[in-house]
Amino acid sequence: MIWIILAAVLAALMWYVFVKPLHYWSDRGVKQSKPWVFFGDSWVTIFRRQSFSEFVQWVYNMHPTSRYSGFYQFYTPTLVLRDPELIKQITVKDFDHFTDHRSFVDPDADPLWGRNLFSLKGQKWREMRATLSGSFTGSKMKTMFNLMNEAADNFVQYFLDKNEDLIELEMKDTYTRYTNDVIATTAFGIKVDSLTQPENTFYMMGKKMTNFSGILTSLKFFGYFLIPSLYKKLKISILDKSASEFFRTIINETIHTREEQGIVRPDMINMLLEARKGIKQDDNDTAQDNQDTGFATAQESHDITKFRQLKNLTNDDITSQALIFFFAGFDTISTAMCFGSYELAVNKDIQDRLRDEIRTTYEENNGKITYEVLLKMKYMDMVVSELLRKWPPFVAIDRVCTKPYTIQSERPEEVNVHLKPGDLLNIPYVALHRNPLFYPNPERFDPERFSEENKSKLVTFTYMPFGTGPRICIGSRFAIVELKSLLFKLLLNFEILPSDRMKMPITLKKGIFHPLAEGGFWFTLKKNRAL
Repeated sequence: MIWIILAAVLAALMWYVFVKPLHYWSDRGVKQSKPWVFFGDSWVTIFRRQSFSEFVQWVYNMHPTSRYSGFYQFYTPTLVLRDPELIKQITVKDFDHFTDHRSFVDPDADPLWGRNLFSLKGQKWREMRATLSGSFTGSKMKTMFNLMNEAADNFVQYFLDKNEDLIELEMKDTYTRYTNDVIATTAFGIKVDSLTQPENTFYMMGKKMTNFSGILTSLKFFGYFLIPSLYKKLKISILDKSASEFFRTIINETIHTREEQGIVRPDMINMLLEARKGIKQDDNDTAQDNQDTGFATAQESHDITKFRQLKNLTNDDITSQALIFFFAGFDTISTAMCFGSYELAVNKDIQDRLRDEIRTTYEENNGKITYEVLLKMKYMDMVVSELLRKWPPFVAIDRVCTKPYTIQSERPEEVNVHLKPGDLLNIPYVALHRNPLFYPNPERFDPERFSEENKSKLVTFTYMPFGTGPRICIGSRFAIVELKSLLFKLLLNFEILPSDRMKMPITLKKGIFHPLAEGGFWFTLKKNRAL
């Protein structure tokens, strides 16, 4: 009899600990997924059934008539927002209740990560955002454009100098060398050429810093989701310590040299040093700001500018901000270029039309391409906007509830959803971008969606390649100019063709968080005839 009682107690305990938490949303009247014990809904990615992008779309499509639904990242209950108006309400109108991203790295274990703009919370985030916002205005981009343009010229010239008409390349590795050189010169203030010097220290350390594909790193990420309190207690770091120390040393030496020799350079370090001296970072060139970089540009919230800028910036604060832009620039832009190359290679008519616009622009301006000239290219902007729709830099983003909040019911089947501080929300960008209700035939690459006639018809808050609300990606202008600069120079000189080694149609790699092609991005560059 005693064994029956013990077994019943144990079964009840197991149910309470391992099963009941996976009914968090259904117990509150919210439609939810069918999670697995131990793994929640994350089993789909852990066992490599889907890529992370496909997982986000799978969760989004579970309850197609609902404004929101619940799922589980392991045992973390997460509310996915499906309705554009609800997304607007939470990320913009009621932003004060959802100001933060989820923390999965202990700032004490990874101080450089914990101090960056993405990780900071509350008032500290507001002040850092206000401090950094001045570095990505229109006139600042105009100044940085020359540095990007030089990197794009070096990239293209390297392949023009090869005595080959057809050059087969794995483009992910190739494009990261361009994005590495751009971020090195614009954020760290140093010049490198990662094509002629393929194993330069800056590039190799950058690869080490951004490599999250190893088993050990994957286990670290899973551990932060499963047992975050233990990981914080043990101060387990995500970033490679040798790479972190390398970049910290570079920043410290650069700052020392500039302050000692009075060097001024149009980059992020200079802007942050000015902020440390109390020089206000604003942009008086309002006309330049009105000349936007394109339809996809995220608009900075005016509320941010009312917060005071930081003046007690440490060298580690500066290093931390440079590192987060390295992460954003090194991987996401190179990945976008890979998917862009794929779409242009399989849609020859679109590539030819874009090249015609590039050649016309080049000839009309006597070969001199300026920031203003690049931004006037309408078809270029349509192509980039469609690229960022189909293949957004971030497939989803989170928000953490920071103050009690209630999602009011609007439909008969809904109940009021009461959120408490710490509750997690998910905004599935890639799923919204591929919803046929908003974008007919969403798998088709169609720049005409963003023509002057059509882009005004788009449903608001269904196109968010760089996020939405005050926590939009601060570097959207930077990213778009970087993309357009390389596309211009590349298509002016080459035709992009699919290689026989490229798996067609494209299949996304499973078991990783960022979208990559299974087997790599293999293309052939064919030299164009001389202009």
